[in-house]
Amino acid sequence: MRTAFIGAVEGSALALDALVGADLAPDLVITLPPEAAGRHSDYADLAPIAHAGGSKLVYAADINGPVALDALTAFETELALVIGWSQICRAGFLGTPAIGCIGFHPAPLPRMRGRAVIPWTILLGEPETAATLFWLDEGVDSGPILLQERIEVSQTETARSLYTKQIRALARMLPEAVRRIRSGDVPRIEQDHTRATYCAKRTPDDGLIDWHEPAEKVIRLVRAVGDPYPGAFTSYAGDRLTIDAATDYPDARRYIGLPGQVQCHTPEGFVVRCGDGEGVHVTAWRNGSGGTRRPRLHAKLGAHVS
Repeated sequence: MRTAFIGAVEGSALALDALVGADLAPDLVITLPPEAAGRHSDYADLAPIAHAGGSKLVYAADINGPVALDALTAFETELALVIGWSQICRAGFLGTPAIGCIGFHPAPLPRMRGRAVIPWTILLGEPETAATLFWLDEGVDSGPILLQERIEVSQTETARSLYTKQIRALARMLPEAVRRIRSGDVPRIEQDHTRATYCAKRTPDDGLIDWHEPAEKVIRLVRAVGDPYPGAFTSYAGDRLTIDAATDYPDARRYIGLPGQVQCHTPEGFVVRCGDGEGVHVTAWRNGSGGTRRPRLHAKLGAHVS
């Protein structure tokens, strides 16, 4: 069975490495050229893994363009594994592999189709999610399910920790899926489309902190949009201030001030008052210049970022 692997992010690299380690290296690897790395905050160079597995490497900026389609056709691809690619695969691509195309989605399909699923999972306070391999069709995350593994979401989950759980599940599931398909066992469990929900696209600007919100909601945003994503941010003295880690502060009610005001300094960082009178204890942060200058006491965060 001739397989192709298409991807360009951290999860792609781990999944491809798992296939190579299981002696299931694909015949063809299609990935983004390095000059297009800016498309993904978690871009990964697949070239070393592809070369280690003996796969043919092809760079393509458009998965539906002639470079990718010609490569799939030339290799007489039977199964395509699309793992970590932001473009929707169109009919021309989907119709090329004889068996079909498999995609990965970090959600319990049919729920939470769409974009930015890991941040939305945390923002919604979901107690459980799933890693899903499914057959691609011309819809958005709507094809039949191949394999699905449940994942617990902790109350202190961060984007990075949930991302890690997802790609570890993927690395377990993908070799199993390829082996099953090779043996003729090809699960296709139709999704219940009446239960589908859809996650909207998020942009870096959606990480802007509103200090008038309750402290719990601000902390949840920090956890949801941090590494490997651009992060939650505010401003200080006209400069962007990215908040990488924050917790609640039990003694916040001792301090009186305005939302966004720095209430006190601590050995670990500083405390900012929120709209509900509670405080966010910031323990990791970056200034726009890359430094870690701490805002002065009683400074107001959240003015316009130039």
